[in-house]
Amino acid sequence: MALTYTTEPTTTICRRRLHLYCKPRRRGAFYFFFTGISHKNYLLFLTILYIMGLITCAGPLLTILHPPPPPLPGSIYRSHELFTKLWPEIQSENASTVELDNLWRYRRKLKEQRPCLNVTARQQAVAPVLQRYLVVEANGGLNQQRSSICNAVAVAGLLNATLVIPRFDLHNVWKDPSEFADIYDEDHFISSLKDFVMVVHDLPNELMEGYNFSISNIPSIRVHAWASARYYLDEVYPVLQETRVIRISPFANRLATSIPPHIQFLRCLANYKSLRFSSTITNLAKEIVNRMTGKSLSSGGKYVSVHLRFEEDMVAFSCCEYDGGESEKSEMDAIREKGWGKKFTRKDRIFAPGDNRVNGRCPMTPVEVGMMLRGMGFSNDTPIYLASGKIYKEETTLEPLRKMFPLLQTKDSLATADELAVLQGFSSRLAALDYMVCLLSEVFVTTQGGNFPHFLMGHRRFLYNGHAKTIMPDKTKLVVLMQNTSLSWDIFKDEMELMVAESDRKSIMVPRVKKSTRKGSIYLNPLPECRCLWESQNSKPPSDLFYNVTL
Repeated sequence: MALTYTTEPTTTICRRRLHLYCKPRRRGAFYFFFTGISHKNYLLFLTILYIMGLITCAGPLLTILHPPPPPLPGSIYRSHELFTKLWPEIQSENASTVELDNLWRYRRKLKEQRPCLNVTARQQAVAPVLQRYLVVEANGGLNQQRSSICNAVAVAGLLNATLVIPRFDLHNVWKDPSEFADIYDEDHFISSLKDFVMVVHDLPNELMEGYNFSISNIPSIRVHAWASARYYLDEVYPVLQETRVIRISPFANRLATSIPPHIQFLRCLANYKSLRFSSTITNLAKEIVNRMTGKSLSSGGKYVSVHLRFEEDMVAFSCCEYDGGESEKSEMDAIREKGWGKKFTRKDRIFAPGDNRVNGRCPMTPVEVGMMLRGMGFSNDTPIYLASGKIYKEETTLEPLRKMFPLLQTKDSLATADELAVLQGFSSRLAALDYMVCLLSEVFVTTQGGNFPHFLMGHRRFLYNGHAKTIMPDKTKLVVLMQNTSLSWDIFKDEMELMVAESDRKSIMVPRVKKSTRKGSIYLNPLPECRCLWESQNSKPPSDLFYNVTL
């Protein structure tokens, strides 16, 4: 039988040995494409192919002729490489140039000494005929909530209102369900303010009945950030007069830093006297401070406290990159999505980790903190208290700091697991422990901005009459130095000596309090505005370590 071949575009193949039929051969898309091109316009196809080749080759050629600009100095994290190179010299140099007993080179001089107001002139009628109430909801972490509480006291005094014990919002990052009484001594708060602002636990039933006994049903007044005293009197007070109760949520940063002196006094009073930590927190903090002091006997019981913000949520929020590569990036993306939802995946969101680092916005790593302190002259036998949450990849990242400072301690190493158990899972209560230990240290080192160092520096200034030793590193300078892996240890030490001198200079500067800025707030710079309160609290000699320390 003769085999016949078809003339259709799909040709056939005849299998001669085992099969007696012919199978059509399938043609791909490229076959028809090239066949069509060859039949229609072969020259056009060659032209397109030539242009595509030029485009493909132009990229590398342009890169050679116009290379991308080099990375900015300090934009790449290489601190661990510099530490590895310098470690032999750091290890061999154990002589300290710093004496913890004599660290305060400068003393703050207060030029403005206004006479203290008569206390009775500030007192108000605490039982008006028709009471009106202020309800606020504080948001954020421990010290952001603290500012909200102090501002609420001031606003209540300004509006002649009774303050309801502030409520705390549950944040999806801090995840601390603590209420006011879990963190602060509620009875002390009420009693210490009774001559100035009346504070109650709850609204009376007659008012609650109108809102179905739910605070959340009270309409919330939106107050813009840093609102002036005049704004509250003109816009908020009329509403309070009409409704008898107002609710402001959220309340963070809702009062200007510059307010009338008698109202500013209330803010000072609340922060430095009325807000005392609960007995559970205070008693454990005393034990930790005593143990830290005991382990610091070689330095006269004095120690250095370091606030380290290298927790995984802080690293993720900063959008900075370290030396973890793609695995670190994936991990940080997951943490950002879990904590902040789609905030970091919006189209208008720009990730610039190099710029963040150059601008000093990246959290310092433990190895950077250790190198900085050793370069400033602190020897390896300096007692260090490390205040921090759960450090990112703690087992590996904390190792260099421990090598440089073997006497390093934390609340976990100073307290037993049973002692800490009552506070575990409550970030604000654990932060309160760190706050107290840092407050009573000889030197406080801040490595990142935020409310914790902001309040702590101000509190230390209040306790020590305007000045306490604080090291505030210039991170824009540090990142440039630590990217240079050819840097010598002697040059690095010279730079650190200049940095600590500049830090001392800035720590004694008193900003103009008339400007409504964060630097001018009584939380960071309590004097001279809180001087009268300081004088009244220091008129008697201290009876123990925690006298006059409102915690």
